[in-house]
Amino acid sequence: MFIYFGIGSNLGNREENLRTAVQMLHERVGECLACSSIYRSAPQGFVSENEFANIVVVCETNYPPDEVLAITQQIECEMGRTEKSVNGIYHDRVIDIDLLKAMHHSSLITHHSSTLTLPHPRMQERDFVMIPLREVENALNTKL
Repeated sequence: MFIYFGIGSNLGNREENLRTAVQMLHERVGECLACSSIYRSAPQGFVSENEFANIVVVCETNYPPDEVLAITQQIECEMGRTEKSVNGIYHDRVIDIDLLKAMHHSSLITHHSSTLTLPHPRMQERDFVMIPLREVENALNTKL
């Protein structure tokens, strides 16, 4: 299964935070097959002077989506994220790792649990997700 992640950071050394998150995903989730360029964006849903650096990465994994979510939340915690966004209330963050979608070969996997919905219900509304997602999809299609 392939899991697509949206990763963002707007605190500290943003580029280094992204590299660290990708390395930790590679070590804990599975091989990272493609990574987008960095896409910069203003915060959405809250006011901050700190611009976001965003990427999309795709990893191959044998873990089910809820287990992958638990791994990403542990990575966020280890990297210094102290609180999650809740009920649409957002804030600055060292790292944010969202599961965007899961694929098995060329078939989209839908997943609904109490903690996770795939595909991500709001990803279509976010250029900072969709632009790097298209880049990764194109790179992956070229590879395979």
